[in-house]
Amino acid sequence: MVRDLRLDVTLRRPEFNGLVARRSYGGSPPRVEYELTALGRTLLEPIDAFGAWAFAHGDEVLAAQDDYTRDS
Repeated sequence: MVRDLRLDVTLRRPEFNGLVARRSYGGSPPRVEYELTALGRTLLEPIDAFGAWAFAHGDEVLAAQDDYTRDS
């Protein structure tokens, strides 16, 4: 139950910004579904590109973090 509330709170901002749509269903227990809107789907390509970049440069990022930690 706490996790459900946390998810709901986490998705309020993207819902406010028009990135996700929330659909509530009555019943016991209540059920809620979220889906990307057309605007939200426009983020899939840049997010995928960021993931590819992170995969390609992950070792360099970790090395930079190690250098920073060692020098601090």
